Amino acid sequence: MRKSILVGVCLAALLPATAQAQNVEGRVGKLESEMRAVQRKVFPGGAGQMLQPEVRAPQGEQGPGPGSPANSAIIDVTQRVTSLEQQMTSLTEQIEQNQNRVRQLQDAFDSYRRTNDARLKALETGPAPIAAGGPIEPDDASNGGPSRPTPRPDTAAKPGTATPAPTKVSVEKPSTGDAAEDDYMYGYRLWAAKQYPQAEAQLKKVVADYPKSKRASYAQNLLGRSYLDEGKPSLASMAFYDNYKKMPDGERAPDSLLYLGQALTKLNKPADACKVYDELNDVYGAKMAAAMKGQVAAGRSAAKCK
Repeated sequence: MRKSILVGVCLAALLPATAQAQNVEGRVGKLESEMRAVQRKVFPGGAGQMLQPEVRAPQGEQGPGPGSPANSAIIDVTQRVTSLEQQMTSLTEQIEQNQNRVRQLQDAFDSYRRTNDARLKALETGPAPIAAGGPIEPDDASNGGPSRPTPRPDTAAKPGTATPAPTKVSVEKPSTGDAAEDDYMYGYRLWAAKQYPQAEAQLKKVVADYPKSKRASYAQNLLGRSYLDEGKPSLASMAFYDNYKKMPDGERAPDSLLYLGQALTKLNKPADACKVYDELNDVYGAKMAAAMKGQVAAGRSAAKCK
């Protein structure tokens, strides 16, 4: 009878320790599963990279003695849990460091791409080299000057003929010591390079800064041509009219009337265009070169003048 009671007491004492061991084992299994998932993320594909927990019993600790199997198992499992938690912490830190490096590399690459794109764009839109023989003076032929090819963006190629390569003109500002001449030629080069907004700003500056220079008439006339080439006939007509009204004795006043007729024709005002051509013939007819007279005749035909 005493022996049965003793056995029962021993079993009752061992039950809590056994339950505790089973609970710790469950935690170990969960930690091991989570650690394998983390290891698969850090070392995709495996290839022998799975980390194993390193659990070593403290030095000098006495082995389990008779009669204490449950306490020894709990100590062993607790050590395994601690080791696993330490390894998971280390792996988590490693993942965060790798993600930070990836972000830094991505930021560096984006910065390089933006810089490279800006350089390519600058190369594509950079200034063209100056043509052989220097810049070409515009509108000389219309006033009886030497006949030299003038780059005209709106000139169409004849059917059956090859389109000539566009004339390359430098957009660098010249420096000859004549400020009015240099500023005008800079505006002309911008116009010839089809950089119309920049040319218009420069030509307006010439008219404002050098109103007494002969280049003021040139600049005001070329301002109207820039508007005309840019597809803004309304602004062009005002620029041409101002040149004729404010500088009627200027060298480009007749040209401005000629182009004013063309601008009005594009604005669907043929009657007004015809009046302008009549004014041109009345005021400057005796001074017009043959080339300009031919242009006037063509303009009157386009406007269907009587």
